[in-house]
Amino acid sequence: MTILLILVALFGLLLLGVPVAFSLGMLGLAMLYLGGFSPLMAPQALLSTMDGFILLAVPLFLLMSNILLKGGVGRDLFAAVQAWVGHWPGGLAVATIISCGIFAAISGSSVATAATIGTVAAPEMINRGYEKRFVYGLLAAGGTLGILIPPSIPLIIYGFVTEESVIALFMAGIGPGLALIAAFIVYSVISAKFLQKYEPLPPVSWPERWRASTRALPSLLLAAVILGGIYSGAFTPTEAAAIGFAVALLITGVLLRTLTWKKLWDAMVEAMSTTVAILLIIAGAKIFGKAITLYRIPQDISVLISDHIATPLGLILIVSVVLLLMGLVFEALSMVLIMTPVLLPAAMAMGFDPIWFGIYMVIMVECALITPPVGLNLYVIQSVTRSTLGDVSKGVLPFLLIMLMLTAVLYALPDLALYIPFKL
Repeated sequence: MTILLILVALFGLLLLGVPVAFSLGMLGLAMLYLGGFSPLMAPQALLSTMDGFILLAVPLFLLMSNILLKGGVGRDLFAAVQAWVGHWPGGLAVATIISCGIFAAISGSSVATAATIGTVAAPEMINRGYEKRFVYGLLAAGGTLGILIPPSIPLIIYGFVTEESVIALFMAGIGPGLALIAAFIVYSVISAKFLQKYEPLPPVSWPERWRASTRALPSLLLAAVILGGIYSGAFTPTEAAAIGFAVALLITGVLLRTLTWKKLWDAMVEAMSTTVAILLIIAGAKIFGKAITLYRIPQDISVLISDHIATPLGLILIVSVVLLLMGLVFEALSMVLIMTPVLLPAAMAMGFDPIWFGIYMVIMVECALITPPVGLNLYVIQSVTRSTLGDVSKGVLPFLLIMLMLTAVLYALPDLALYIPFKL
């Protein structure tokens, strides 16, 4: 009964238009007061939250991705990939997916990936005759790769909440990320061959390929520096974000000379605004999480699940439904912050590895990013392409099904996520 009342109160606040961060914080504070606990636990929870060294990576990765976005790096990246695969069946779609994957390995941001590649790829694909809904769905889904392929901001937050190794989480995201890219490419090629009436691109000459690749080379080196440094142990994810920010400034400001002072200022303001929003949500979720822990709600849910669900598959099916429903009203980080403390104890009691569960949750969060009414990537693509939300939502359905199929594959083959961090 207590769980139901808390959910009703939370959804009531959200329906009244109260921002997620304040809904969580206010409800958590009210629960502490009504439960007879000291309200001083709230500021203590806030202080412990903001004191986390790992959270420094969030604003730095956001700043780096915004600088790359403003510096037009996505345009050079897309041109280089297009030069190599553009003449394939569905070549522009394939180039879009690969470009999203590469940019995701640089930025760690879903929104930045969708906006950067979408701005360049959408007009090109539509002009070549690709069906508009397919283009919108491809870009919205391709943008979600930004939170699965490391570095990933939601994985950083998950590691912060669970105190698991962020590096292990990053490494675990590689296999599922590459599998999702491959699945998107296969679907795009099949769709282009049998369902699309597009104008194929002619093969590009070798000199043009090398010229385009040379211009995109600094961006590829940036991805190599960030990922190579993290996986080799040369620096932490937070240090990688700082180095990535410095290298992004060097690439866009000195090498490419596409970053003006105004663009730099805009990138800083946007990164600051997003960082403040994220930290407020984390703070609100921390107070709420403290309250539900004191009310023993995670333990009660874990007992409820263990009493009524006998198999790991049953747990995953129930959790998948819950996360899909939560994704209808919560954005990505809120889902990770709210649901991880509630669901992880039950999952671990069933024998699931917390690193595996983190990757599974991020894939479900990817689904939330492309499901209305609050799927953020839908609004990004709608803004970039000046289309309707209905068209973007319909176009994304096949890609949503592919993501859900990946969760089934991940359940059947857990080594898809666990092999690289623990067995390689």
